[in-house]
Amino acid sequence: MATKSAPNAAARPCPICGKPAVAEHRPFCSPRCRQVDLHRWLTGAYAVPVVEEDGAEDLDG
Repeated sequence: MATKSAPNAAARPCPICGKPAVAEHRPFCSPRCRQVDLHRWLTGAYAVPVVEEDGAEDLDG
């Protein structure tokens, strides 16, 4: 059974520049925006900050 994508998936804007997404590069509008997103992932721009709680190191020993 093949799964179909949502009919409004192409209507979503590019997450990088906001232009309409192109099916070939979905969810982006162009190869450039796809590369910009990849660069952000590889350089850690999308990293989630972590705050260590007090007493966390007490659990080890």
